[in-house]
Amino acid sequence: MLGGIQIGVLAACVVLFVPMGMAGYHLSRNRMLFFGGALFITLAVGVHLTPYFPSVSDFVSSVKSVVVYDNREDSCINLVNEVVWDVKPRIISSKGDGTVDYDKIWDWSRNGKAKGCDFAKLGRGDVKDLLNGSWIVVAGDSQARLTVQSLLSLILDEKRMAMIMGDLYKKHSDYEIVVDEIGMKLDFVWAPYVVNLTSMMMGFKKNKTYPDVLVMGAGLWHMLHVNNASDYDVALENLRSSVVSLLPFSSELDMDGPVTGSVSVRSPHLFWLGMPILINGMLNTEEKREKMNDEMWHAYDSVLHNSRLLRRYGGPLLLLDIQSLSWNCGPRCTVDGMHYDGAVYEAAVHILLNALLIESHQKLGSS
Repeated sequence: MLGGIQIGVLAACVVLFVPMGMAGYHLSRNRMLFFGGALFITLAVGVHLTPYFPSVSDFVSSVKSVVVYDNREDSCINLVNEVVWDVKPRIISSKGDGTVDYDKIWDWSRNGKAKGCDFAKLGRGDVKDLLNGSWIVVAGDSQARLTVQSLLSLILDEKRMAMIMGDLYKKHSDYEIVVDEIGMKLDFVWAPYVVNLTSMMMGFKKNKTYPDVLVMGAGLWHMLHVNNASDYDVALENLRSSVVSLLPFSSELDMDGPVTGSVSVRSPHLFWLGMPILINGMLNTEEKREKMNDEMWHAYDSVLHNSRLLRRYGGPLLLLDIQSLSWNCGPRCTVDGMHYDGAVYEAAVHILLNALLIESHQKLGSS
């Protein structure tokens, strides 16, 4: 708030310069010089008086220290999830029995604001260049594991992918791989509950080692086994506190202070892997159909939006919108109403990569 002295100075400026401006408007000569001089005097007075007014100085300092997430509606980073689908039937049987499959074709919207963002699907060489020398951590449940598979399929050839699939899909287990040719390390952390993600974050902070890219998301297990949106809300708040304590800045995000030790000034690229749309009638157990109903799904989704964890709501994590991807791909893209075809997670990975291009300017892992 401005104090009495500041208001007095502002009033004095108005009293002095508004009449001058009104008079100057009717001058036939040197009008531009007059207004230029008035503006210069106003700025000079403001600059010289500011240090003497603590509240003004504090306000200016606070503006410098505020961490601003890019919330502009026309920003490309906020349009990176604008994906459209074309799901077409494809006959796969030559026996004439009518068996069909579907081609799931996706691309970014070429209409509206997203048209000028030049989003693109990256080839293997581009992905390797972008992720060269990076440490990537993907943490969560089966949705996260499917995302890891899609990411690795963009980097590794089919032979090597076939070799790693057994280890990658060991039930409820972690997985790690080093791609030597590009110096990239990828860790998958089995973390089906938000509390697991919070523990992981605290481990990063304790060890003072942080990945270049961190993708995480959890909610489906909590919905099934805890089935309490209020409890999920508390868990997300704890996670948010642990995330912001990792970042090298503090003021707007209720942090205790800047991170110290071996941490670089550059913060990790942080992503939240959203929950998919659940098609209740396709869920494969009675317990899932009962507990993971539309009402409960929307309650969990609302809690996430209100948690200030996502960047679009003032938080630090950029959403990978599996909800939108799965909804628009539709029921023809899932066999169990929960886990979707590879095309959905492929789209999520390309969204991630394009976001990294925007944020890192292709310098990921190079500093």
